[in-house]
Amino acid sequence: MAYRVLVWGLGAMGSGIAKNVLRKKELQLVGAIERDPSKIDRDLGEVLGLERSGRRVYSEPEKAILETRPDIVIIATNSFVNEVMPKIELAAKNNVNVLTIAEEMAYPYESNPEESKILENLACKYGISILGTGINPGFVLDFLIIAMTGACLKIDRIKASRINDLSPFGKTVMETQGVGTTPEEFKRGLEKGEIVGHIGFQQSIAMIGNAVGWRIDRIEETREPIISITERKTAVAHVKPGMVAGCRHTGRGFCGDELKIELIHPQQILPAIEGIETGDYIDIYGEPDIHLSIKPEIPGGKGTIALATNMIPEVINAAPGLLNMSELPVPKCLMDDIKEI
Repeated sequence: MAYRVLVWGLGAMGSGIAKNVLRKKELQLVGAIERDPSKIDRDLGEVLGLERSGRRVYSEPEKAILETRPDIVIIATNSFVNEVMPKIELAAKNNVNVLTIAEEMAYPYESNPEESKILENLACKYGISILGTGINPGFVLDFLIIAMTGACLKIDRIKASRINDLSPFGKTVMETQGVGTTPEEFKRGLEKGEIVGHIGFQQSIAMIGNAVGWRIDRIEETREPIISITERKTAVAHVKPGMVAGCRHTGRGFCGDELKIELIHPQQILPAIEGIETGDYIDIYGEPDIHLSIKPEIPGGKGTIALATNMIPEVINAAPGLLNMSELPVPKCLMDDIKEI
């Protein structure tokens, strides 16, 4: 029997997740929740650009949950814990498991300790599991690093970088990266907290530290604008020469005064236009040293959609609680259904 899946949010990532769920043998897409008036009360298949599916797009979350009776809801709406908390609480109180691509939810215990306790208690009270995941945080700069340390006799420090293309992502991600702003607007956006760069360094560094037994005493972050010398366009962003194409964000985790984890993440739209090759790079220094190079990058959009889909059975079958990727089985691709959609 297939797991019943309700998708909350039909932006770039939510729509991609919904389409991927439709393909999978173990999963059944039962509906979606959306606030865009142009999508509400329409057939979900048509909204996704496919044939009619008989599944509905709802505007009222609780009604959607009660009518579709999902085993899990995939929340693909916001990036921060406080923004998705009410949504998670609603699902939990209806005894529905939760998977979210909200970056802060990948490992919220350090950044949001009080909220994490509330979510843990809710999960245990209602017998459901909650997981935050995605390509990053959730995989490249944390889970994959943790897995690689398994081949080490000892580790001294970790340095990793992800040079990626932001182009597949939607308007929200572009805004948090400052894409399309002037350098002056970028600076003001940082000061106001409107531009945050990569969301997830605190979570990734804390997850790695916890997994390998390092007590991370402090995390430092720096953010710098990536200024374009060419014109670049995506479906949701337009960058002219001299404007900001993305953000170079670095996170450093210290044990006392010793730098133990350094994560570097310059991400921008269409880097190839200026001859920049994307890639994921992990360097573990210890015994032995291990160096991993993935070129080009694991695509951010497809990777996030894949992880959000492939982890569904693991979340549903896990013991109740607030989970993170380091506690669950290794992700694996779910088989496609052989029938036509």
